[in-house]
Amino acid sequence: MKKSDEKVLCEAIQAVEGEIRWHEPLSLHTTLKIGGPADVLVIPKDLEALARLVRQARKAPGRPVPLFVMGGSNLLVRDGGMRGIVVKLSRLQRITDLDETRIEAEGGVPLSRLARHALERGLSGLEFALGIPGTVGGAVVMNAGTREGEMSGVLIGARILEPNGEVRTLGREDMEFGYRWSRLPPGVIVGARLKLHQAGRADIRRRMAGFIDQRKATQPLTLPNAGSIFKNPDGTFAAKLVETVGMKGHRIGDAQVSERHANFIVNLGRATAKDVLKLIRLIGKRVEKETGITLELEIRIVGRDR
Repeated sequence: MKKSDEKVLCEAIQAVEGEIRWHEPLSLHTTLKIGGPADVLVIPKDLEALARLVRQARKAPGRPVPLFVMGGSNLLVRDGGMRGIVVKLSRLQRITDLDETRIEAEGGVPLSRLARHALERGLSGLEFALGIPGTVGGAVVMNAGTREGEMSGVLIGARILEPNGEVRTLGREDMEFGYRWSRLPPGVIVGARLKLHQAGRADIRRRMAGFIDQRKATQPLTLPNAGSIFKNPDGTFAAKLVETVGMKGHRIGDAQVSERHANFIVNLGRATAKDVLKLIRLIGKRVEKETGITLELEIRIVGRDR
């Protein structure tokens, strides 16, 4: 990194309370355990610190400093890492009970923790979320979910930190969702408001246990992975297509198409982003050649090559 670039980064993070880690390997912060270093990783102490960081990064001399908010799941960081500032919201952990059926959670709350909180209150609607890695903010952005449900089904509002550092409240009418995507105003999702419904704790717990048992039986939960690699095309499943073209279990380096679920790529120990990308491209080419279907990525790929 050039000294001039380092100086600009220092000015952008000046007086921001929280953790500051220079040249932090992002492999320590992704569920796939892959990723080169960030120029600087910042974990703001609270919303005020995050707002300060956003304002200072935007007003950096010359041009705004690149700022990327990461959750770690459904993400592949290239081996060369990421320039600028990488932000984690892991200290934004507050959950607030608004009334009998509505909950508000800050963007850094783990989705599984929120699901357990709902269980404790006897609220149904988040059973699908138990076991999904990632945070509330990331779950809103990608409309995380399973066949049993998704975030857009329970979301009634959100709070977004705009590029000018101001917090704006979004209503459901301000957001648009589809299968594993959203259309939101520019900014960082720092909170979500959910509408659930009352149910017996025993029934909720039974549904959660069923979902977890199913995941354990069908997904490679014991190995580092980024979740589903491809979106399911209309009328079929990506895993079925990958298996049909003989790619299940295929390996490049230490990146392997899971033998348990063909829409997962697992890290057997020392996989690189380059290995994973080669595997993704090979799968895509084979599926398109043999079935005529073009697979669309569900994971997000960021950063630069080494």
